[in-house]
Amino acid sequence: MTLMNVLVDFARTGRLGPLQVGMSLAEAEEHLGPGRPHPAIIMKGPDIDGYPYHWGGLKLDVTHRAVSGIGIDLWHGPTVTLPALVLPESEAFDATVAREELTAALDAAGCEHHVHDVLTFGRQSSILTRPADVCAVFSLPGRDDHVPHQDRHYLSVIYTRSA
Repeated sequence: MTLMNVLVDFARTGRLGPLQVGMSLAEAEEHLGPGRPHPAIIMKGPDIDGYPYHWGGLKLDVTHRAVSGIGIDLWHGPTVTLPALVLPESEAFDATVAREELTAALDAAGCEHHVHDVLTFGRQSSILTRPADVCAVFSLPGRDDHVPHQDRHYLSVIYTRSA
């Protein structure tokens, strides 16, 4: 399985393997092991809502101790890690995904997607998939980002949240 397979499957279904919005944090941690909680959770306790737990590049937002959002954070150029549950047999991978590459893979998989006007402005663009309502946000690289083309938009984050 490749990163692109994971991204396309997530965009189509809104799920990452067994991980889905609405499941309990305890159930997610059964699959993933303990996550690294946001500093606000450490300071205020586990009942504070809306802050993420991280497993490398995987982020789960938590509300009322249930998963309210799932996201994969990518950065232009460097490698990123994801848990084996999400991307088997890969400790680290190249996190550079051009917008054109992802949209072509979505088209090939028959995954409907549209420009997400709310998050398309300035140096970033965004798409929203149907029917899963997964949002992918792309941005132009910074001067120090090591990417093949400085003038192309690259994936920064792909996520879904409960309504």
